[in-house]
Amino acid sequence: MRIVVKVGTHAIATKTGRPDHPALRRLVSQLCDLVKGGAEVVFVSSGAVAAGVEALALAARPKDLNDVQMCAAVGQARFISEYETLFAEHGVKIGQVLLTHGDFEVRRRAQNVKKSLSRLMREGIVPVVNENDVVADEELKGGTFGDNDRLSCLIAKLVRADVLVLLTTVDGLLDAQGRRIARVGNFRDILKLVRPGEKGNLSKGGMASKLKAVREAVASGIDTYIANGRKRVLAALLDGKSVGTFFPGETL
Repeated sequence: MRIVVKVGTHAIATKTGRPDHPALRRLVSQLCDLVKGGAEVVFVSSGAVAAGVEALALAARPKDLNDVQMCAAVGQARFISEYETLFAEHGVKIGQVLLTHGDFEVRRRAQNVKKSLSRLMREGIVPVVNENDVVADEELKGGTFGDNDRLSCLIAKLVRADVLVLLTTVDGLLDAQGRRIARVGNFRDILKLVRPGEKGNLSKGGMASKLKAVREAVASGIDTYIANGRKRVLAALLDGKSVGTFFPGETL
């Protein structure tokens, strides 16, 4: 089984943007369990800009493009160092992969990305992917990647993943009363369920961004989940337990 797991900033960072060690350790442990169970895993991780904000003692995510790029450069180094240490504790190697829109828009480059990711996974190495915020100015200005949600969808399609998991800070897609929706089989009017102002001050995405990614993924036949990244949910999701929101592939 080939799985793409994306985690949002607020699921792995404190309110100041510092990497949240208990959350990271819990998540990495689950990813390593998947790998040791025979799955091929691509891990898409947000959090670099937020970590840079905290490391540089800034009050909030800056608005100036160059300042954001500076935060991304500093924060990415912090997160990849954390991940290398945590995965190594489980005997699993990682490889850092930073991508931009251009890597998907040009067929030759997209095929190179696919070959690189596939080779890493075949060798049991987990690709740790992030948007290349240091150089991707169009994305930082509000492009279509969102908070790595669409990036994870594009990767899932590129590598022909069986499953895409989007991890956030809530238990899944919630209805107007705040109750979790266990399964979504039809996207008609689904965006009306999204509450405004859901994204935090350290990230770019939100539930609307996730649902757009979900819609694209399921249209490609990829089973997709939205679940709480601050809980141990990955094994339960793949076992068919109702711990998030399930979007079966090809259910538009």
